[in-house]
Amino acid sequence: MPVVEIDDIADPRLTDFAYRTDVALKNGSGTEHGLYIAESALVLERALRAGHRPRSVLALGGTVDEAVALVGDDVPVYSGPGELLAELTGYILHRGLIASMHRPPLPTPQSLLADARRIVILENVVDPTNVGAIFRSVAAIGADAVLVTPRCSDPFYRRAIRVSMGTVLQVPWTRTGDWASTRELLTANGFHVAALALTDDAVSLRGFATDAPERVALVLGTEGEGLTPEAIAAADTVVQIPMAHGIDSLNVAATAAVAMYALAR
Repeated sequence: MPVVEIDDIADPRLTDFAYRTDVALKNGSGTEHGLYIAESALVLERALRAGHRPRSVLALGGTVDEAVALVGDDVPVYSGPGELLAELTGYILHRGLIASMHRPPLPTPQSLLADARRIVILENVVDPTNVGAIFRSVAAIGADAVLVTPRCSDPFYRRAIRVSMGTVLQVPWTRTGDWASTRELLTANGFHVAALALTDDAVSLRGFATDAPERVALVLGTEGEGLTPEAIAAADTVVQIPMAHGIDSLNVAATAAVAMYALAR
């Protein structure tokens, strides 16, 4: 399929890129599970390696050949001047290309837990930047899977994928249900639930990590308010990171990195 030069941003073939919100892409018509945007050749490459299917690519002149090399001849690659593409998308393509990707079906939580030893659960983390930063950290340090609650920001949102450098496409993740069913599933699979929270009975992360159980599920809560009472009640142990200078807590993304590093096998 030849590269298509763009001269009209009203071209209906460009709908995936025309000021589409993440929610609109997720509900994209003509798709089974919706779409997401992969931004940069690196993220596109990681998406393809994960088995995700591209629908089309939008590329600046200097990255057209790279885009074609990645997706082959069966996927349309649209190109044009940077100013025109910025007008189409609503932002400058600093990384050269963006790709419209088919969302894969999410796996079941049970399938992710079967062989896992260290997992992370994100409860109601609403900022896609934090979600992306958490994925990047826990992927690098060695999380086997991530579970996200129904009110947590979607890891397939463009900003989350960009901040994570595509690691949300590499670490297995899925949505989980309410705490009653989630706790039952974790217990059935032998997980010790460690909630990061500031409670009177919280133990030091250093002490917990010294003799950590074989399987641990780290639970992190939303920015500001932290974990819900339901999440804390579902925990086997409440853990906190010792602080200095009168500071009570870290950003949730930093907390994820510190806690995963302490528990790295």
